[in-house]
Amino acid sequence: MTDALPILDLSGLKCPLPVLRTRKAMRALEPGARLTILCTDPVSVIDIPHLVSQEGDRLVGQGREEGVFCFTIEKGGAGA
Repeated sequence: MTDALPILDLSGLKCPLPVLRTRKAMRALEPGARLTILCTDPVSVIDIPHLVSQEGDRLVGQGREEGVFCFTIEKGGAGA
């Protein structure tokens, strides 16, 4: 059994594709599930948190390493 979060690698994609693909992936998840998103588009640091807020999800982690932006999102609706 592994506790590794699923990862959606959107490296190389430019706005608006990272947001559109993140939205699609998040809508397929059950409430409370988490997903890690990897992006290289600098605009994603604005767009992804905005999407998370707009959709009622929760940004539980955000960082950057070697030009890759990483976001961990929890699907909203669990116990709300």
